[in-house]
Amino acid sequence: MPAQRTYWHLEHLKRKPTDYDLLTSRLLYYVDRGFEVNVPVEDWYRRHQKGSPLACSDWEAFRDPRETTYTKYTELQKTKEIFVDGLLKAIDDTGYDRNLSPEWLPVLERVMAPLRYPVHGLQMIASYVGHMAPGGRITVASLFQAGDEVRRVQRLAYRMRQIQETHAGFGERSRSVWQDDPLWQPLRRVIEQLLVTYDWGEAFVALNLVLKPMFDELFMTGFGRLAQSRGDDLLGRIFLSLREDCEWHRDWSRALARTLSADREENADVIAAWIERWRPPVTQAVAAFAPVFDEKSGRSPAVTFAAVLADVETTCREYWASLNRSS
Repeated sequence: MPAQRTYWHLEHLKRKPTDYDLLTSRLLYYVDRGFEVNVPVEDWYRRHQKGSPLACSDWEAFRDPRETTYTKYTELQKTKEIFVDGLLKAIDDTGYDRNLSPEWLPVLERVMAPLRYPVHGLQMIASYVGHMAPGGRITVASLFQAGDEVRRVQRLAYRMRQIQETHAGFGERSRSVWQDDPLWQPLRRVIEQLLVTYDWGEAFVALNLVLKPMFDELFMTGFGRLAQSRGDDLLGRIFLSLREDCEWHRDWSRALARTLSADREENADVIAAWIERWRPPVTQAVAAFAPVFDEKSGRSPAVTFAAVLADVETTCREYWASLNRSS
């Protein structure tokens, strides 16, 4: 009997394995073999992972288009962080926050300061999706997505602290704003419902195919443009950098959706049904932010909510239409 090669499980590739092949293949032994010890958590996985309507004959067929490994991730994020660090340093060096408009500061306090709370929710849900995913490559992509959300939380918190150095007390009520302000309640409801959506497949679809595309376009693009129109150009540029992370989240999620639809026709119907289930409450959550863009300020708004909403809807329609296309 010939000796097996070190990476014999990748021989079917008929080529030299890449770092991505080596580091992400067959990471989860229990999906096929089951747990070595019969413990109560096994029933949770049976119901919410194996019992999910989303099924695949070979979870290894999914590949992250970016082929993200830890080394690649840290290299990419290092470049982005250097860019954002430069923007934040410019804010400190130039006394930027002393020139923020008195009309704009209350908007920042109502929107930017509490924004770290829902982003933390997105991080928690991404972590759950990765924890419950039946494929190692999905787990890896979800892990780095959760890391990206931690990056957003940290940058939002840092920016809030910078403003506090010039405007004492800024953002101190952000928790109560998140919990009580009508602006945030539809979004808070969606995130809290999603935090108790235990089917891993529905959690993935609701988060990555519905909530995040709409959330990210509203804040990273729409609110970023609003900031620039109000003279807060550096916040808009920071959000643009954070948006680059969100674009990759869409890319790998689309690749997974296409893999599932190609494997089983029923998966496409399941995904479409979940999108339709979650789209109305997320749309309502987005619509609640209309006053942020259209509040009367004695001048015509440079960025209207109607334009922002049209961009969100167009982006999402095009994204959803792309989920079943062949790569």
